[in-house]
Amino acid sequence: MSNSQQETNYSSALISIISVFFFWGFVAASNGVLIPVLKNHFQLSQFQSQLVDTAFYIAYFVGSMIYFFWSNSMGDPFNKYGMKKGLVGGMIVSAIGAMLFVPAVIQNQYIFFLIGLFVIAFGFSILQIVANPYVINLGDPAKGSFRLNLAGSINSLGTSIGPVIFGFALFGSAKSNAVNTNIGLEALKLPFIILSLVLLLVAVFLWFSKLPEPKLDESKESGLGALKFPQLVWGMAAIFVYVGVEVAVGSNLGELLEDPNIKGIDHTQVAKYVSLYWGSLMIGRWTGAINAFNLADNTKKILQFILPFIAFGVVLFFNNLREGDVSDLYIYGGWIVVFIIANFFANEKPAKTLIIFGIMAAIMMLIGIFTSGNIALYSFISGGLFCSVMWPCIFNLAIAGLGKYTNQGSSLLVSMILGGAMIPPIQGYLSDIPSIGIHASYWVAVFCFLFLAWYGFHVRNLLKRQGINYDDK
Repeated sequence: MSNSQQETNYSSALISIISVFFFWGFVAASNGVLIPVLKNHFQLSQFQSQLVDTAFYIAYFVGSMIYFFWSNSMGDPFNKYGMKKGLVGGMIVSAIGAMLFVPAVIQNQYIFFLIGLFVIAFGFSILQIVANPYVINLGDPAKGSFRLNLAGSINSLGTSIGPVIFGFALFGSAKSNAVNTNIGLEALKLPFIILSLVLLLVAVFLWFSKLPEPKLDESKESGLGALKFPQLVWGMAAIFVYVGVEVAVGSNLGELLEDPNIKGIDHTQVAKYVSLYWGSLMIGRWTGAINAFNLADNTKKILQFILPFIAFGVVLFFNNLREGDVSDLYIYGGWIVVFIIANFFANEKPAKTLIIFGIMAAIMMLIGIFTSGNIALYSFISGGLFCSVMWPCIFNLAIAGLGKYTNQGSSLLVSMILGGAMIPPIQGYLSDIPSIGIHASYWVAVFCFLFLAWYGFHVRNLLKRQGINYDDK
């Protein structure tokens, strides 16, 4: 096959695969709107409400562990049966989980909603295990983080519009008296039925798509396997902390916004701020995705300044459709400028990016803790900007040099999405303590971001000792 034919196949495969990233972003971000709804209906504490994230993200751990032990004992199932079948199977499982919301509404029991979310995320765990190494290996592995940024930018489009569409489906339009402040659980049925049908349609689309079936070497050797690589072990810890803090900052926003020192609004009015947080990840990932294309240096520099504001405009547009007046969000442009400057100094280097973005995110959390009103709110929300490209940086650095253990390493990294199940409830528990409260609970995020900055420094040194240095490329 010629290089041009191979590039065409890789491009079409990449387009098909990144469509998958949209849906797990859409659902994960919509949890930020679902949490206050369930909290209000079932009269939950903040800790109990964060069990939504626990049910959702612990499924990734369960799915990844099943894959890990299966691949160790019987060989990689995706090499045996095909990656496309893995993607289709994951979509079908998630569609079943979405449909489980119908009996959950009928039973009117919190536990049944958690089961539905678990099944949705279990399907997504299959997608994650296949999709991340798939995208990285569609070209030069050293530039794999750029392609993951491109896929992540589509994921973030889902996270940006998910809360808006979900909020509209539940509460109606905020432009008028159409907002329903006391919705019943019946309102949850239709959105999840539609989600289930859409996921099934995407499964059909993937089944009929012509996707290459790359096969990585696999091993059933006894011993540690992929765990003998220190970059992977520390990468697992970094993924745990990263997903945990990303989810915790967003999922606790609903409670934060009810704080009179921040906004003092109720759960029906939080959607646009939740959308802005997840939209911040889209802003960052769109910016990072520029490097996936062969563009002139001057063109890249111009786009790195313009594209974040185009992405910000997309977030404002979708929120305007529901909210009407979004002028109070305009001031967030100042935080975007800070992000652009930090991104310039990161200079497209994965380890350096983690160091700079981790430090900047920690600073923003501290500003949020020690201030109030819009300054505090938008500083907390800007955590999304600095989280935006951490996933591909961590993932790419963690599987560097793994060779035949790449798929195994990928499953272990995906298992550490478990952080999204553990860290948000910890923050929720702290916020329930009267002497701490929701505002000061964001100290959890400070420590998480400082750890991620340290990981960037540490993994760079680990890889250099193995003759791998992505930051010099």
